[in-house]
Amino acid sequence: MKDNSHISNLKASANQPYHHGNLRLALLNASVDIIRAQGVAGLSLRKLADLVGVSRTAPYHHFKDKDALLAAVAGQGFEELSGLLSQAVNDDDAPLNTKLEQAVMGYLDFATQHPTQYELMFGQALWQDTQHESFQRTAKDCFRQYVKLFELFAQQGLIKSQEPPLRLAQMTWASLHGLARLASDGIFANPADIHDIAKTAVRHLEIILQK
Repeated sequence: MKDNSHISNLKASANQPYHHGNLRLALLNASVDIIRAQGVAGLSLRKLADLVGVSRTAPYHHFKDKDALLAAVAGQGFEELSGLLSQAVNDDDAPLNTKLEQAVMGYLDFATQHPTQYELMFGQALWQDTQHESFQRTAKDCFRQYVKLFELFAQQGLIKSQEPPLRLAQMTWASLHGLARLASDGIFANPADIHDIAKTAVRHLEIILQK
C-alpha cells in the first residue's frame, strides 16, 4: 500500500493562497511527490493544480499537457543528478579515487531514493519522442559530467586500458543503471547490498584505471 502521508501534508500547506513566485518549480516538486506516492498514472494537471492551490488552468501556462509535464519532471531529475555528479567531479580537494566513489554512490543514492522519477527519466516514451529534445539535452549534459571524471583520469595518465574515457564512462554508467533497476524492482531489497556491490565495482574499476 502506497504511503500518501507526504501528499496530505503538501495538500495541507497548499490550501493556503499561493503567494511565492516560482509556480513552475512548485508544480514540478508537487509532481515528484505525486508520482512517488501514486505513480505516473496518478498524476494529472487538474490534481496538480488542486494540490498546489492554484486555478486548474494555471499549470497550462507552464506545461501544455501531461506529457510535457512528465518531460519536465524527468529533466528536473537529470538536473539534480547532474548537480550531484558535478559536485563530486569538481571537488578540487578530493583525490580522483574519492571523486569516483562519490559519483558512483551519489548516482545510486539518487536512483534508490527517487525510484519513480528515475524510471521516468530513463523511460522509452520520453527518449523516443522528438518533441522532448530539451529534456534529452539535459540528460546528455548530465552524462557529460560523468564522462569528465574519466577524462580527468586520462589527463593524469591513470588509465591502463586502451579504451577512451567515453567508452569507460558508458560501460560503468550502464552497470550503475543495472544496479539501480535491480533495486527499483525489489531484487535487492536491502540498500546495503547495492552499496556493497557498488563499492566492489569501484575497487575493480580502480584496478583498470590506475597504473
